[in-house]
Amino acid sequence: MKNLSLKIDENTFQDTEKIIAKINKSRNRYINEAVEFYNLLHKRKILSKQFERESLLVRDESMKVLKEFESLPDENKSV
Repeated sequence: MKNLSLKIDENTFQDTEKIIAKINKSRNRYINEAVEFYNLLHKRKILSKQFERESLLVRDESMKVLKEFESLPDENKSV
């Protein structure tokens, strides 16, 4: 584990102290879980933006393929 010095706003600290007293969790564990959650949130946001960019990159080609499929004869239609 890494040691970390943390400066925290007084209001945030007081809120944290009240919460950890009620949920019976150590401050260290609580902060670790909060950082882990925040990291996961931002990883998902980054991934979402990456998917959006990549989707835009392939959009035109996807539309071409879709049009090709639409131009194919439908096998279920009666002749």
